[in-house]
Amino acid sequence: MTFDLPRRLAAEAIGTAMLVATVVGSGIMADGLTRDQALALLCNTLPTGAILVVLIAILGPVSGAHFNPAVSMVFALRGDLAGREATAYAAAQVLGGIAGTAIAHLMFGLAPFGISPKIRTGASQWFAEWVAAFGLVATIFGGLRFAAQAVPWLVGLYITAAYWFTASTSFANPAVAVARSLTATFSGIRPVDLPGFIVAELAGAACALAFMGWLLAGATARPAGEPAE
Repeated sequence: MTFDLPRRLAAEAIGTAMLVATVVGSGIMADGLTRDQALALLCNTLPTGAILVVLIAILGPVSGAHFNPAVSMVFALRGDLAGREATAYAAAQVLGGIAGTAIAHLMFGLAPFGISPKIRTGASQWFAEWVAAFGLVATIFGGLRFAAQAVPWLVGLYITAAYWFTASTSFANPAVAVARSLTATFSGIRPVDLPGFIVAELAGAACALAFMGWLLAGATARPAGEPAE
């Protein structure tokens, strides 16, 4: 089953909007309920991982459920998505993410947009974003190769874990980073810090594409009747 480009772009936009609304909205809710930063982060983490499972499961058959320009980029580099379509996907994702921030703000009675003052910069943060994006793309390609039906769960669980083991709390997504620069709440990032995050995310995704391409090309078929070692 193949969907036309307008429907695929709509799926990417609404999926990214719902993802960002979950990230920002759960951050606002958590910050309003507790002063414990660790508990607030946990309350931000679990809804994000959960919504990814849902969104990938229901929208994956329509558009591939990228919701992330870095993911669309690597699929284009691999030849699975035309360059023009990848550019359109990225635009839909960024616009959807921005809409998601406004949706979250309006649900909590805030102005649609704000400018985040939260500092997220420096070599360790950039490296963390490289790691986050590398792991995300590796998870996607490994899952598609060996456990395609489990990809929604694999991605959701990876992001849930990466919130905690990366210093940056695993944005791993340029569209989400842009959207989070427009909220002065728990999950925000200063607009001036965006370039470092976006470059690191795209670099991590590209490195994962190269590594997984090499790794998965190493499989050889076992002759019929030959026992496994």
